[in-house]
Amino acid sequence: MNRLRKFLALPFRYQRLLLSTSLLVLLIRLGLTLLPFRILRRLVDRWARPRDPATGENRLPRERLVWATVEASRHVPWTGNCLVRALAAQILLGRSGYPAELRIGVARDESTARLKAHAWLESEGAVVIGG
Repeated sequence: MNRLRKFLALPFRYQRLLLSTSLLVLLIRLGLTLLPFRILRRLVDRWARPRDPATGENRLPRERLVWATVEASRHVPWTGNCLVRALAAQILLGRSGYPAELRIGVARDESTARLKAHAWLESEGAVVIGG
C-alpha cells in the first residue's frame, strides 16, 4: 500500500513515465530471452532515435529518465540486471534527444576463472546507469 501511495503522490507525467518504463523493461527482458542479441540491439537502436519534440522546459530531465529506469526495474520481476537497465535507459534517453552510449565489459574473475560481464550506459561523458 505504501508503494501505491508513493506512486499516486507523483505528478501525472511521472506516473505515466514510470508505467511506460515498466512496460519497456519487461519487453527488453523478453527480447533478451527470445531474440538473438544482435537483433534486439538493432531494435533498441531504432527505438532510441529521437522522437520527442519536447525541448527546454517540456523535456524530462535526464535524471528523471534514469530514475524511472531504475525504479521500474526494481519493481518488475526479472528485469533488475544491468543489461536490461542499460538498454531501457538508452531508449528513453535517445528518444528524448540525449546522447547515450551502451558499454559492455567482460573480465575474468581471478579466483574462480569465470567470466563476469557488466553493462552500463554513458551520456555526455558520465555513467548514468550501471556505474
